[in-house]
Amino acid sequence: MWFEIKRAPNKMAAQMWKDYFEGEGIPSLILPEEGVAQGLRERCPYRVFVPRAKVKVAEESLRKMR
Repeated sequence: MWFEIKRAPNKMAAQMWKDYFEGEGIPSLILPEEGVAQGLRERCPYRVFVPRAKVKVAEESLRKMR
């Protein structure tokens, strides 16, 4: 089961978060907001997910960034 950990304004920002989490050893998944047409997916908001078992680790990783 996946848990939404972040929202990103576009695909590029979402991919940066995905790369960050995976660099920390946390599997991640990015998906565009629902209902967005195929051709608009580069610029639409995205959601970043991590496995529910890794939520605490991901949250701690985000706290380290501050």
